[in-house]
Amino acid sequence: MNRLLISISVLVLVLSCQDQPKKEKVETNDKSNHWSYEGETGPEHWAELEGETHCNGNFQSPINLVNYKVAEDLEPIDLHYSEKTILHDVANNGHSIQYDFERGDFLIHKEDTFHLKQFHFHEPAEHLIEGVRYPLEIHLVHQNESKEFVVLSVMAKEGNNSKPFELLESYLPIQKGEMKLIQRPFDISQNLPQNRGYFSYQGSLTTPPCSEKVTWIVFKQAIEVSLEQVELLKYLMPINNYRDEQPQHGRAVYSTSF
Repeated sequence: MNRLLISISVLVLVLSCQDQPKKEKVETNDKSNHWSYEGETGPEHWAELEGETHCNGNFQSPINLVNYKVAEDLEPIDLHYSEKTILHDVANNGHSIQYDFERGDFLIHKEDTFHLKQFHFHEPAEHLIEGVRYPLEIHLVHQNESKEFVVLSVMAKEGNNSKPFELLESYLPIQKGEMKLIQRPFDISQNLPQNRGYFSYQGSLTTPPCSEKVTWIVFKQAIEVSLEQVELLKYLMPINNYRDEQPQHGRAVYSTSF
């Protein structure tokens, strides 16, 4: 009888472990760890810390989206998002909370295909829209075969509770340096605003190595998330994990007419 009880206990323990998403350590290196958002490793020093960097370049991001030109020829973004695309994992890389996708979602920009790789959060927002900084900004990072980037930016403001955020945050909290497997389908289009009007300009990644030649598409309309949802991300991420506004240096900022 004792052996039977022990066997049953072991079986229950194994099955319960299988139901839990797997946690792993995030693979990091010195280049991703020796910069931060404050002090001697903060944004003012990124160009000094990185060996091959563009952080002191002339076409950096984020910027204040102001004095833009309305371009009648800007068309809606050609998005190909599916509710069947697999959300692979979530990681706390020490700089943000990042969700990684398996191959599936993509967009078409200038007749080229850019695959959605991951999305992450900045709190508060990095880009300003006519001088206004939102409490949260989501970056959807897309890349083509030539390693060029198109990044969609979604602003979030405090308001109604977001069902998609509930699902995402159900996999949190997660400690710094950990990765938790998800491997479930997720429709990222649920986190996009209903009005798909946007601003567009040429800039850079907003974290080291600050690579330039990045096409930014910033949605005009913000989505709503609850104060509690914002506070949870704020608790888990570095305080104020945003880069300050960068000089525009004569770059044109375009806006859709819708």
